[in-house]
Amino acid sequence: MAKKDNLPKTVVDSGEAANTISYAPEVVAIIVGVAANEVEGVAGMASVSGGIRSRNKNITKGVKVEVGTEEVSCDLYLNIEYGRPIQKVCQDVQASVRKALEDMTGLHVVRVDVHVQGVSFEKENSAITAGAQKAVLTEEAGREPVKETEAEAEPVAEEPAAEAEPEAAEEAPEEVADATVEETGSDAE
Repeated sequence: MAKKDNLPKTVVDSGEAANTISYAPEVVAIIVGVAANEVEGVAGMASVSGGIRSRNKNITKGVKVEVGTEEVSCDLYLNIEYGRPIQKVCQDVQASVRKALEDMTGLHVVRVDVHVQGVSFEKENSAITAGAQKAVLTEEAGREPVKETEAEAEPVAEEPAAEAEPEAAEEAPEEVADATVEETGSDAE
C-alpha cells in the first residue's frame, strides 16, 4: 500500500482526458512565415539584423516566436514592396498570421509585432525591365518582315510606287512651271 502513495496525483475529475498537445517553435515559425508571405505587398522576410532574404529561400528567417501551453506571441521582420501602403500591409500581415495560428494550432495569439526592416525595389525594377522588353517586342512586331527573294519584294514595292507616281507626276510640272516663271521674271529685270 505504501507504493500507491508515491503515484502522481493528477486525476481529472471533470471527465476530460489529461492529454496535451505541444508545438515546437519551429512549427509555429513556419506557420507565421507562410502566412506573412501570402500577404500582398510583402517582399520577403528580413533577418533580425536587417539583411534581406528573398521570399522563398528560408521562410523562418525574420520570425521569432514564443510558444506557451495555451498562448503564442511572435515578432516578424519584413521587407515591404515599394509603393505599397506600409501600414495596411502590416495590418494585413497581423490579421493573416493571427488567423493562421488560431486556425491551425488553436493557441491564443497574444501579440503579432511587425518590424519593417526595409523597402524592396525588386518588383519596381522587374516592372521597368518588363516594360522595356515589351517595348522592344512591340517595336520588332511593327517592322515589316524582310523578304528573302526579289519576286516576293516586287509586289510590295510596286503598289506604293504606283499610287505615288500620279502624285509625283502632278507635282513635278508645277514645280517646273514655278521655276520657269521665276527664271523668266529674273531675265526681264
